[in-house]
Amino acid sequence: MLLQTPFHPRTAPLCHHRRWRSWSGYASALSYEPGHEYEYYAVRSGSALFDISPLRKYEITGPDAAWLVDRLVTRSAFACPVGKVLYTPWCDEAGKIIDDGTVQRLDADCFRITAADPCLRWLQDCALGMDASVRDITLDIAALALQGPTSRDILSRVATGAAIVTLPFFALTEGFIGPAPVTITRTGYTGDLGYEIWARPEHALRVWDALVETGRGYGLAPAGLDALDVARIEAGLLLKEVDYVSSWTALIESRKSSPYEAGLGWTVQPRPGRDFVGSRALEREAAKPSDWALAGLEVDWPRIEERFAAVGLPPLVAGRASRDAAPIFAAGARAAPRQVGYATSSTFSPILKKYIALATIRRGFAKPGTRVDFELTVEFVRRTVSATVVETPFFDPARKRS
Repeated sequence: MLLQTPFHPRTAPLCHHRRWRSWSGYASALSYEPGHEYEYYAVRSGSALFDISPLRKYEITGPDAAWLVDRLVTRSAFACPVGKVLYTPWCDEAGKIIDDGTVQRLDADCFRITAADPCLRWLQDCALGMDASVRDITLDIAALALQGPTSRDILSRVATGAAIVTLPFFALTEGFIGPAPVTITRTGYTGDLGYEIWARPEHALRVWDALVETGRGYGLAPAGLDALDVARIEAGLLLKEVDYVSSWTALIESRKSSPYEAGLGWTVQPRPGRDFVGSRALEREAAKPSDWALAGLEVDWPRIEERFAAVGLPPLVAGRASRDAAPIFAAGARAAPRQVGYATSSTFSPILKKYIALATIRRGFAKPGTRVDFELTVEFVRRTVSATVVETPFFDPARKRS
């Protein structure tokens, strides 16, 4: 039986079609409406409210808390002042990604880390010999993501004691929603203007009700994982076990990815005199780059239409995002196609009116403007359509950071 988040008494009655998926053992709505389209457009034109309570949450405290976080992640904890948030992966000793998430610096000696999957024992092992404590606070914190262009308007009217209007990108503030004390971070997984709200479980329903009541006039809608999947691909954001495989779960070595291979090389911050887990392997990779890289693809939509029209069908690729891997080939090789990578996530972007994909591809083919062939199955027959390598994110509105 799936677990219920603190917001389940509100989300369950709204999920009329009972479309649920397990997220870390919790019941998470795929969509509240029969389809996810309304919820997707709420993200991009109004605001959407996502229950993100299933995220794993860890608190690191003590005199050596900053030293421990600095040892754990690829980014420098000492470069993160109090009141800021870092997005970062963390790696094994071979420099391969274990997981990725955010690091919130709540105080000089207090950090909160979010992760997709449990990693308490690893965090505690890394703390051996340090004056720092690691605690799993997943059950102690309920969380919502309020995302979309009207999210600032809604939150500034609901939250008190918090500087919402002036809160910078990837910063945090403390305040209240009604009587409920909350932490608010200007973060999210949609690539849009947005915030994440962290509260004790006993305050969860009050926070939900206040946001929904105020949000009625701002196009607010509860949204599920299907809409989130489309939005995060548009934003070029990675999904664990889809766009990269954790080094803890990969069955073979070739399935593992380093931050450089996953397009996260910008998060690797060498610290002279301070090693972090995987730093030496990543230093070697920086000097001798891997043959693999992350790339964005724009797939030729007229060619997709032609492929389906040839068998009398409309293009059956719009709708939900695909997490099924699709081979990528060097362009134009008909007799003996040469595979040069694979798309990991793909979707038709309603706002861009393009079919887009994230792909792991050989570095020589990862330069923007390179033409490749994308494999598409039409009526059980494998076909190819042309695609162009582009930079990510595909969608990057100025309001996200402004």
